[in-house]
Amino acid sequence: MSSRYEVVIGLEVHVQLLTQTKIFCGCSTRFGSNPNSQTCPVCLGLPGALPVLNRQVAEYAIMTGLATNCGIAPRSIFARKNYFYPDLPKGYQISQFELPICEHGWLDIATEEGGEKRIGITRIHMEEDAGKLLHSDDGSGSQVDLNRACTPLLEVVSEPDMRSADEAIAYLKKLHEIVKYLGVCDGNLEEGSFRCDANVSIRPWGQKEFGTRAELKNINSFRFIKQAIEYEVERQIEVIEDGGRVVQETRLFNADTGMTRSMRGKEEAHDYRYFPDPDLVPLVVSNDWIETVKQDLPELPEAKRTRYQQDLGLSDYDAEVLCAERELADYFEACLALHSNAKLCANWVMGEVTRGLNTDSIAITDCPVSAERLAGLLKRIDDSTISNKIAKTVFDAMWGSDQAADAIIEEKGLKQVTDTGAIEAIIDEIIAANMGQVEEYRGGKEKVFGFFVGQVMKASKGKANPAAVNELLKKKLQG
Repeated sequence: MSSRYEVVIGLEVHVQLLTQTKIFCGCSTRFGSNPNSQTCPVCLGLPGALPVLNRQVAEYAIMTGLATNCGIAPRSIFARKNYFYPDLPKGYQISQFELPICEHGWLDIATEEGGEKRIGITRIHMEEDAGKLLHSDDGSGSQVDLNRACTPLLEVVSEPDMRSADEAIAYLKKLHEIVKYLGVCDGNLEEGSFRCDANVSIRPWGQKEFGTRAELKNINSFRFIKQAIEYEVERQIEVIEDGGRVVQETRLFNADTGMTRSMRGKEEAHDYRYFPDPDLVPLVVSNDWIETVKQDLPELPEAKRTRYQQDLGLSDYDAEVLCAERELADYFEACLALHSNAKLCANWVMGEVTRGLNTDSIAITDCPVSAERLAGLLKRIDDSTISNKIAKTVFDAMWGSDQAADAIIEEKGLKQVTDTGAIEAIIDEIIAANMGQVEEYRGGKEKVFGFFVGQVMKASKGKANPAAVNELLKKKLQG
């Protein structure tokens, strides 16, 4: 990438909301249903059908605005955005234009240099989604599925504050994390629940005016967004270096080739002929409503990470891993509520629990070992009923059954041997059988100590208390 140019990136993110019904009608928003099975006169745009705003959509918009430091407008207006496309049954999209529900927010992202950078959020507005075109493989024609028409979206529009693809991805991942924590979006990129349009331009370093931008449309993977931005920057540099000029247009990214291609000329706002929708009254949001929503906001990931580090004494890494998914953090906290050793809980959730989930390809919400059962197992480690090694055996048994740790320990006879007399007898036998290694240890070869520990644990079938084994072995070997 040429050092002569500065990259300028602004992002428009479409967040599909987790409501049971659509934004202006009672049709289901369930994904994967038969084509055109979830439609009605309202979302089909039939004459005489009148839209009615879904209150939960407005509430989710307020939640998202508060979580991204936006101001909430006391009065916002829906507008008709006029354009013609086969999957837009009304011939216009109901959106918001001059008076959106949220404005002037920001998110702080971590930079590659280790600092923080503030990315401005211009606005967040509510709108309906369009339908979906299904193209035949042989190119003979297309069909339209209008199930998605009128599905509720939030469009989150950033300021052009990002200066690299990495900064864009950092911003997107933070926004993605927030909307999932709020529970307003499932964040499924493959299903299009969280998708991004990237406005990319370049300008010579020191120039104040922005260059001509290209909009990269509807990219649904963080990896592809990064690839698309980086390719587009190189393309624009090459155009300018060859004496050409960048034209304002919408471009599509081809994941197979890693390249963008022109789709159409980019429309300006006036091209859409926005005007207030006469069928929808202005949305009035009272201070009381805002306060009610604010009180119901969950603890957001950044605050949770800070609390884990400051109050629980966990490392930056532990806090980052545990807070990556709200459901994982909830599982950890449910375990911690019953067993106060935060580090032990964290190690097991990040270790054995995550290993089991990855092996079985399941989510934490489907974990066969509940947080309560895990806490019961960890108590037996803390009170020395079992060793950490034996605990892994017990955990594997718990994973495949609904038994509690205590029942498995009792049934399999896994209680740790803490009787020093019994451990001492085992040690005496091991020493007597390995006098050569004893002499090596006494001669200064301290690594041999691990050999004796292993032999004692093997003879006790892993049940001997490790601390007692270490203490008694040192005494015996030193003569």
